[in-house]
Amino acid sequence: MRGIYTNILHAIGDTPLVQLNKVVGRHDARVLAKLEYMNPGASVKDRMALHIIEEAEREGALRPGGVIVENTSGNTGVAVAMAAAVKGYRCIFTMPDKMSQEKVNRLKAFGAEVVVTPTAVPADHPDSYYETAKRIHRETPGSFMLNQYHNKRNIEAHYRSTGPEIWEQTGGNFSFLVGGIGTGGTMSGAAKYVKEQNPRVRTVGVDPEGSIYYDMFHTKSHGEPHTYKVEGIGEDMVCGALEFEWLDDVMQVSDRECFAMARRLTREEGIFAGGSSGGAVHVAAALARELGRQHTIVVILPDSGAIYLSKFFNDAWMRDNGFFDVEHREASVRDLLRGKSHVVHTCLPTDTVKETIGRLKREGISQMPVVVHTGELIGMVHEIDLLGAIVDGSHSRTDTVIGLVKPLQGRIDPDASIDQLRAILAADNVAVVTSGDRCVGIITKIDLIDYLARRA
Repeated sequence: MRGIYTNILHAIGDTPLVQLNKVVGRHDARVLAKLEYMNPGASVKDRMALHIIEEAEREGALRPGGVIVENTSGNTGVAVAMAAAVKGYRCIFTMPDKMSQEKVNRLKAFGAEVVVTPTAVPADHPDSYYETAKRIHRETPGSFMLNQYHNKRNIEAHYRSTGPEIWEQTGGNFSFLVGGIGTGGTMSGAAKYVKEQNPRVRTVGVDPEGSIYYDMFHTKSHGEPHTYKVEGIGEDMVCGALEFEWLDDVMQVSDRECFAMARRLTREEGIFAGGSSGGAVHVAAALARELGRQHTIVVILPDSGAIYLSKFFNDAWMRDNGFFDVEHREASVRDLLRGKSHVVHTCLPTDTVKETIGRLKREGISQMPVVVHTGELIGMVHEIDLLGAIVDGSHSRTDTVIGLVKPLQGRIDPDASIDQLRAILAADNVAVVTSGDRCVGIITKIDLIDYLARRA
């Protein structure tokens, strides 16, 4: 039982893990939701804001009676304003105009000043909420800016608190960690911690359509970002608080998927969480179906649904924005990939037969792409060929697999149609999704069956 706290800031952290029971099937992996909206400021941002502020105080960058300036999508502002109320600071926040009115009003309730800026401008535009905050910081003597998007202490906060909490609550008994990526601090810090405890834990970031992170992770480049409705995740620039090296995969979600799952969480699980939480759970549920009941997935739910009552929890808003309408466009391979983990396990032509068999067994797969050190795809090695080589004595377990590499078949582009995919699967066991010379996904017949069943 918790004791008495001397102020509200001491109540930050120690949020519960709750098992999901209805949005995942009984044969699926166990999914545990980390309810970060149960922090006193109602979001995961409480952890980061308090850590950065207290470090700034220790270093003398923030002094008594000072002013804190920050660009925020809402939750960081509340976390900062809550700390400022306790510590006696003035706050000025910049916020893009796509954010809900509840978020603006909540900041003002703490006594903060809010400057609303246009959403549909590039990050480096003078009117963006990033650049506006920088200008206010420059023009306000003695002010301190958290700079949450590029401050490495954002990562440090979650490395010190969120990651250790998850590890302690689960006893380390989980195989996947899933969470949305906005600034990137939550997943970078928590993922870094759990991977240091067990490198075999798979970490998956969740990114909305329109953001750049999905393409940046998989292709090292990105197209033009476009506007999306879900708040708190995704970005149109790469943030310094995001360290991709701690992520094993980035999966993509649509606004529709985020909002539909957030509404389901409330109505079926009694968990009143925001749209970014819906997106993270959508991905976690897809992974749960794919992995099966022998696995446990931890998914981070960043904020509460209370500040979205005028948006996706409002039926009229959902209808006006087209989220209750049936999607009529033709599905593509890219759509299927968004709903499944596509961490691609590969081997080198210099790997031994023994090493390759061990990896196939460990990952529960029957074939692997073969790549050279630059990542270029040169072919495929299949378990049936490995078995045959050992049985007929043509290869020993210490030989390399180079002689067993078969030409690549079933190659398909991410933008190909589902009908094209179906034709490949009818002739081959798997479809190999490639972008340039790199493999970005492997699709089996059961993957397609699962996707079509869910779409129906």
